Amino acid sequence: MSTAAPRDPASPAVRAALPADLDDAACVLAEAFADDPVLAGFVPAGARRPERLALLFTAMMRSGPLTAGTVDVAVDATGRILGAAVWEAPGGVPTWRLLAQAPAFLRALGVRGALRAAGHLRAMRRARPGLPHWYLAEIGVGAAARGLGVGSALLAHGLARVDAAGGAAYLESSTERNRALYRRSAFLELGALPAVAHARPAAMWRPAGMPRPAGA
Repeated sequence: MSTAAPRDPASPAVRAALPADLDDAACVLAEAFADDPVLAGFVPAGARRPERLALLFTAMMRSGPLTAGTVDVAVDATGRILGAAVWEAPGGVPTWRLLAQAPAFLRALGVRGALRAAGHLRAMRRARPGLPHWYLAEIGVGAAARGLGVGSALLAHGLARVDAAGGAAYLESSTERNRALYRRSAFLELGALPAVAHARPAAMWRPAGMPRPAGA
């Protein structure tokens, strides 16, 4: 009988987020996406931008992924959250759950930002493949933990769940640096998506049935 290799004590532990993790996970994502070119088109600059980004990510997680158990957090030995990943299972988030968070989305984005975001989401959804897939909505690491393998650990954890279900995965990436990470995890770049402000996001697809890394 084979046994899994023990986890490196220096590497982060990854687990499903609990309701008590919501605020910290949202703050880590807000920090990670502070300079994201896509979100810059929806959340206005200013002193309240970190707060509004955190509110946006809180509403996103509350709209379904947190309850579904598809929000992952990476934690250090003290339990401090270093990074978070938000996945949607095949079928996506029901519209009624998104509508239930509409007041929070509006507070985060403002009226103009909400209208621009709604148009962007419609365009992104039209571009998504018609095959069933897991969708990586967001993945981010706090500034103090960057370069420590946190993002890779979060991605590997989520893809292990996708592979266990025999599914495919899809995401949009707004930077070449991130696309390089996804390519190392067997994602294929499908092409550019509709531009937002100064961003040029790309669609990326990981087919079902990808081989698991040795020792996984």
